Amino acid sequence: MAPWPSLGLRARLSSAFALLCVVTTVAVAGGIYVQARNAILQRTQDAAVQAMTSRLQALYPLRSPAPDRAELGGIAGAVSDGNVFAVAFHRGEHSLAGPPPERPGAPAPGPPPEHRRPGGVPVLDLGVISPQLRRTVAGGDVAWQRVVWQDAPFLIIGTPLLITERDRTTRSSGIEVYVARSLLPEQRSIDGLAVHAWLTGGAALAFSVVLASLATRGVLRPVRELGRAARLLGEGELRTRVAVRGSDELADVARTFNTTAAELERHVEQLRRMEADARRFVADVSHELRTPLAALAAVADVLDEEAARLPEPAGRAARLVSQETLSLTALVNDLIEISRFDSGVAALALNEVDVAELVRATLRARGWSEAVRTELPPGVTAPLDPRRVDVILANLVGNALRHGEPPVSVRLSADPHRIALEVHDHGPGLDETVLPHVFDRFYKAGAARARSEGSGLGLAIARENARLHGGDLTVANAVDGGAVFTLRLPRRAHGPDGGPE
Repeated sequence: MAPWPSLGLRARLSSAFALLCVVTTVAVAGGIYVQARNAILQRTQDAAVQAMTSRLQALYPLRSPAPDRAELGGIAGAVSDGNVFAVAFHRGEHSLAGPPPERPGAPAPGPPPEHRRPGGVPVLDLGVISPQLRRTVAGGDVAWQRVVWQDAPFLIIGTPLLITERDRTTRSSGIEVYVARSLLPEQRSIDGLAVHAWLTGGAALAFSVVLASLATRGVLRPVRELGRAARLLGEGELRTRVAVRGSDELADVARTFNTTAAELERHVEQLRRMEADARRFVADVSHELRTPLAALAAVADVLDEEAARLPEPAGRAARLVSQETLSLTALVNDLIEISRFDSGVAALALNEVDVAELVRATLRARGWSEAVRTELPPGVTAPLDPRRVDVILANLVGNALRHGEPPVSVRLSADPHRIALEVHDHGPGLDETVLPHVFDRFYKAGAARARSEGSGLGLAIARENARLHGGDLTVANAVDGGAVFTLRLPRRAHGPDGGPE
């Protein structure tokens, strides 16, 4: 199953902020709603109990300790009004009617029409009075209960009628009065509170989204600046810095970034100076060595000519001096060539040349024509520096002959844009750990070759010459064995910026 996409920092901050505001708003609005609801119901309940008690006190003294149904109806009517209707009980008897007949023009009693008998007299459904409420009232206590009767909320209050004796003691008269008060007005008020709570929550959500957007914008602006500065720093713009605003954690991060960038710039500049000094030192030493090496080469030539006539130890020493002098001269020349590439003064002397003839001339000049197989289609021309291409080919073919196995082949291919020269030997090839370092300076494939006739700079110079043309030099192991060096060069001249002229 694919993983869920990761949200951005701005989306996460906005979501968290909005969620916090919504939860806080819901908690506060919900608490206020519950408290207001309880307060409304409690006030209504207390007022209903107080009104019922006051109206019942007006009935004393009772006309009869054992009232009939009509008298029970009068008791019930005494405590009824436009929003309240009642029923009275006494030893199994109960009233049917509520208040006295309505006055002309008076408003209709509170209960809806389905709660009335024909004629408009409200009647309380005895089924809404729970047995538990009856037992509590029969025990001499005032009790109440909220119920839903025919999809409308009602408050049922029950109270016994007590008789006070002359000695101030009270006893139950056996009469129980239950009133039902409609809670529709309170329900509407509570519903209004709920609507206001929802509206408040919605407004809080919208406000939290706007506030979160402003907050995240203020937080993410320095983060984006840091990201942009880090990218520029990674691209080599070491003078990149970020503005430090305020004194919070983000300002500390910005200060740390600026300090790190300054230290990095200082170290890089120091390394660049050291590298430039090292290159200048190598170039200076190489140039200073050319004159004495020229003298040594002349002496070595004389010794080499006389080595055959000298006694064996002296002749062998003379030949060794001549060989080492030639090797040292080649190394100094390679170092001078490398220093030209490093300083950027190496330049091409381009001529439109026949590539096949150039390859044959290189092989013929070194006596390799018989040892190397060639596949050179005629008519392939390109603007090249013949001397530098000759250096590349001589190095590649020479390495193949010395370190590979025959047959060694050179194959030329071309398309409208590029030419490719492949030098292929059939030796064991190169180890996979060696391939990434073949073109490194002074790199030799094994310890056994640490002291060889090569300087370790030949392939590095060959690749620099290829890049100077706007091409490249690569190496790989062939499927049928051996190493394959591929020189790719453009068929159009390239300017100093690397683009075609």
